[in-house]
Amino acid sequence: MTTLTDRPHTALLVIDVQKGVVAGAPRRDDVIANINTLISRARATDVPVVWVQHSDDDLARDSDDWQYVPELRRDETEPLIHKNYGDSFEATELEQVLAARGIGKLVVTGAQSDACIRATLHGGFVRGYDVTLVSDAHTTEDLTKYGAPAPEQVIAHTNLYWQWQGGPGRTAETVETAKVDFTS
Repeated sequence: MTTLTDRPHTALLVIDVQKGVVAGAPRRDDVIANINTLISRARATDVPVVWVQHSDDDLARDSDDWQYVPELRRDETEPLIHKNYGDSFEATELEQVLAARGIGKLVVTGAQSDACIRATLHGGFVRGYDVTLVSDAHTTEDLTKYGAPAPEQVIAHTNLYWQWQGGPGRTAETVETAKVDFTS
């Protein structure tokens, strides 16, 4: 149960599913299909879909790589948060957008598992949110040339460790797309 007691609602976060971020990512098409499924289910149950879009020196705002993948379509009424740091809360209006909608639970999807996804999971959790990671709706790039584990291992580890997070008055969980319940 969230520590944000006046916020009983849930939001779906779609983080950084941008052309340049997921190009070549493992299970890219499956992850995008799962995110589309979640977007459709969220919209059908009036759960807000909040889009997050990253830019930095390597991902220039308004460039082709910066654009969301064409398979995902944002409704003009859905909030779009622009960010420059891994944590989607850092130096953005995400907290204000969520507070205005009474949101205390986050369902997290997108990229990259070991960067912006991980940072946002922790960012939300330490701010008092209940945070659900959708295990089959996030991915990452191959950074093995820098000494990182293979992408599938990074994804599996992120799923594993997030299911064991805990804190007073908050929940963290990892679930598959099919088991996400927007009605509870």
